Amino acid sequence: MPDLTTHYLGLALRNPVVASASPLSLHLKGVRALADAGVGAIVLYSLFEEEVHREQLRDLQIVEAHEDAFGEALSYFPRQHTPEPGAAHHYLRQIERAVAAVDVPVIASLNGSTPGGWASFAASMESAGAAAIELNIYAVPGDPHTPGRIVEDRHVEILHAVKAAVTVPVAVKLSPHFSSVGEVALRLDQAGADGLVLFNRFLHPDIDPETLSVEPGVALSTPQEARLPRAWIAILHGHVAGSLAATTGVETAEDVAAYLLAGADVVMTASALLRHGVTHATTLVEGLEAWLDRKGFAHIDGVRGRLAVPREADPTAYERAGYVAALERGRATYGSLTGQGG
Repeated sequence: MPDLTTHYLGLALRNPVVASASPLSLHLKGVRALADAGVGAIVLYSLFEEEVHREQLRDLQIVEAHEDAFGEALSYFPRQHTPEPGAAHHYLRQIERAVAAVDVPVIASLNGSTPGGWASFAASMESAGAAAIELNIYAVPGDPHTPGRIVEDRHVEILHAVKAAVTVPVAVKLSPHFSSVGEVALRLDQAGADGLVLFNRFLHPDIDPETLSVEPGVALSTPQEARLPRAWIAILHGHVAGSLAATTGVETAEDVAAYLLAGADVVMTASALLRHGVTHATTLVEGLEAWLDRKGFAHIDGVRGRLAVPREADPTAYERAGYVAALERGRATYGSLTGQGG
């Protein structure tokens, strides 16, 4: 049978199917189920920057409340004033328990948008046993006066701070909404990112005209959403030193194969596992194995990047040619599309 072993962030994985951050890893039972289903690695559910700050503020308030009580106050915390452990404490405990329970790499996930507080907690994640850290930089610049370069610089600043605080590999989960995704990717790669995860899905709220309210936008991804990250992975393959992880729109083994052909080192999925159950990971792994066998590939390395944008090609012209070809096919199918609105 084909060899599915691969490497991601310098970690050896038994296969390239990775469970991305989701509620499935909230509890140890879910972590074990994911490993038993055959995934190559598990990204734990995200810990939010706001949760870390809230816990740090609470601890500071406890100290300040007793700092003038007597000379040894800084080492004294009355039992009745010690609150229950918060989300940050539970997250570190979940890392420890997950690492002890499964035999695949466990990757911690930090979700935030500002530089403060990430570095120290990333170090705590490493101490708890995380094999790597994924920085999910969920920054939506709502202020229309914010220059794009400020947003990009913030990503690099956060990465620098975390890299200086840990020795484990660090991946950055990117948004597709930069004016030049490729340039941001290269900047992060040059700044020391061990990997890039393409792409983060913004959960856009929407307006309900019946209730006259803003509703949270939470929806699982669909295979149609995979085209954008797949295109950028195909462009970046061979141009970055770090790993490339694909996420979004993974429903079938063929979706996994398509991402690998574009140049992904691993393919992450959450929506499909939430939609079909954890055991769908087994379907993806076994389906990938069958696809490799059917196509005559003995190893994943024989597939990766076969359909990436050639290094000698002009990526802009290459993508433009693809756009024109798509219009030509659409015209043949639906009639003239040139100049038509969406």
